[in-house]
Amino acid sequence: MNWYALYIKYRNEKKVAKQLADLGLNIYCPVKIQIRQWSDRKKKVETPLIPSYIFVQLEEKDRDLVFQVSGVVRYVFWLGKPAIVRNEEILILKEYLQNTRLDANLESLKPGDIFSIPTGPFKGREGIVKELDKNRIQLLLVGLGFKITFTQLQEDI
Repeated sequence: MNWYALYIKYRNEKKVAKQLADLGLNIYCPVKIQIRQWSDRKKKVETPLIPSYIFVQLEEKDRDLVFQVSGVVRYVFWLGKPAIVRNEEILILKEYLQNTRLDANLESLKPGDIFSIPTGPFKGREGIVKELDKNRIQLLLVGLGFKITFTQLQEDI
């Protein structure tokens, strides 16, 4: 069975994922924990890692099943066919979300430096430091063509 990317109505990711799972489909909706500030409190909330997208694993003949759920807009296409997401890419996303802690000495780094990622799913990959502060480092992973940000959550809420 292949993984496909689905484009979903904005802010409907978790609801659509639950409804598709209720149909018996294998769904992956990657979420991250963020700290949101209101005027009277801080709260940890789950937000989609990739807004408006979820992943569904099914046979090609069953692709029309997803349109039984309101909120599904369309499949993501590549070269005229529904884009197939490799299983390894789904596993990398899952591992990344489980292991986002970066144990490294960042004090000697500055923007433009080359940094080799010591742990996690991107272990051994090199990136160019784009931004750096005391709680966050943003790396440009040239070989993969995207930026990745490691942040430190404050646990005092």
